[in-house]
Parts: sequence; C-alpha cells; structure tokens
Amino acid sequence: MAFVAPTAEQLGLYLGLSEIQGDRADLLIQQAIALCETVVKPLPDQATAVVLSVAGRAYVNPQQVSYETIGPMSVQRPSGSGGLYLTKADKAALKSLAGRGGAFTVDPTPATADPSPTWPVDDTYGAGLEYEPGWGWV
Repeated sequence: MAFVAPTAEQLGLYLGLSEIQGDRADLLIQQAIALCETVVKPLPDQATAVVLSVAGRAYVNPQQVSYETIGPMSVQRPSGSGGLYLTKADKAALKSLAGRGGAFTVDPTPATADPSPTWPVDDTYGAGLEYEPGWGWV
C-alpha cells in the first residue's frame, strides 16, 4: 500500500481545532511531505504521523516563537525563524519507518567459500606424532 497524504481535516483533528483554514493546511501538508521526502523517498505508509507533526508545528506556531510574555509584550524568536523543519526525532522516525538505520551485519564471506583448510596437513611432520586439530602435534 502506498503513502496517502493526510487531509486538512485530519490536521485539524490532530491539533484539536474545531475549525481550520483548509487552503493553508493543504499547503503546509504538501510542503511537509516534500520536506519528509528529502529524508526518505518514497514515504512509507506510516509516515502520516511525521507529516502531521511537521505541518502541525508550522500551523500553530508559524514564526517559531519560543518565549512569550503578555504583560509589557515580549517575544523571542530564533534566528532564521519561520517555516517548516524536521527535528532529529522526525528524521529518525522516517528512517525507522522505512526500515533504514539501526545496527546491521555484513558478511564478507563469498557464497563460494569452502570451509576446508587452505593447505594440506602434513602427516609426516613432527617425529612420529599424531596431529590433532585444535591441539597440534601430540
């Protein structure tokens, strides 16, 4: 099954808003999808949660205000404020949903490898002793 983009109504439900600006929400969802596709393309089916998170952040806080005081007005914005962005957790979630990232093992042994010794054992070596694998000449 392919990724299905969330709707403006789903974004409103995600944010807990009874009314939502449909055109603005659709634009933010499209931009969030484009941003997510810079990490993983095509998007996995479950990427809806990340897309809604990214679009929701931009919908409720478009200027990325991180500090606000109402009584003689004070606002703090980071430099380069505004717009959509992916957090480190968003990127990790997208990679995980796509089955990428995490620990893995690479076996460098070719499929045609033979487990037998690469040189013959010389039975005449060692003054009449027997060769025992793992112990040597005994």
